[in-house]
Amino acid sequence: MEISTIVGLILGVVAVLVGMVLKGAPIVSLLTPAAYVIILAGTAATLFIGFPMSEIKKFPKLLKMTFVKQKLMQRQELIALFMEWASITRREGLLALETKVEEIDDAFLRNGMRMIIDGNDQEFVRDVLMEDIAATEERHRAGALLFSQAGMYAPSLGVLGAVVGLIAALTKMENMAELAHAIGAAFIATLLGIFTGYVLWHPIANKLKRLSKKEVEIKLMMVEGLLSIQSGVSTIAISQKLSVFLTPSERAQMNENEKEDGLGGQKD
Repeated sequence: MEISTIVGLILGVVAVLVGMVLKGAPIVSLLTPAAYVIILAGTAATLFIGFPMSEIKKFPKLLKMTFVKQKLMQRQELIALFMEWASITRREGLLALETKVEEIDDAFLRNGMRMIIDGNDQEFVRDVLMEDIAATEERHRAGALLFSQAGMYAPSLGVLGAVVGLIAALTKMENMAELAHAIGAAFIATLLGIFTGYVLWHPIANKLKRLSKKEVEIKLMMVEGLLSIQSGVSTIAISQKLSVFLTPSERAQMNENEKEDGLGGQKD
């Protein structure tokens, strides 16, 4: 479970509810069905008009991604794995890695490993893997755009909902109490539009972009590791090359672990 998404949603709802209480606004006023219809159905309408059905079908899956923790190989784990493979390659050759291929869970890494074992040219391997990464980035960009567009249109629909509510309020001019209630209800649509746009849809789009960036960085790391193994570089060289993908603290921790495991002086 992605805890940050849950925490953010709870904080957002609590902030609005507590803010309403402190301002003296009745929370029961949020129970305005017309406002939800205009905002939610209206936002959905903008997405159906603006995107093909093939992309809209991915909406539930993309939403789920922000609540489920991303399953990616850890950078330190990946470096250790490439160092092990480099050691095997230098002792027994690339073909010795055939037994390791089926043990790889990541499809991208498994495909790259098969290509280098099959003896493909380095430029060909790099081109294929980079094209795969580019296609992944494009799919992720399209997914995040769904939520960005929803976030852009929801606040505007809130204004539309307020206008509709005020039109209805004008029919109650003879009763000031009813008029005041109708005007308050009219602005609930604006509140919902702003809340869903800036507390839900835009932040979800941003999280999807961050998740995509993290996945792409891991895949770029895999590309460099695979090409390094194909070149026959040493385990130390692979460690040095891939450690650039680590943060300074992660790099220091990895160096400390290598010293403790006696890998600091390994030369193969």
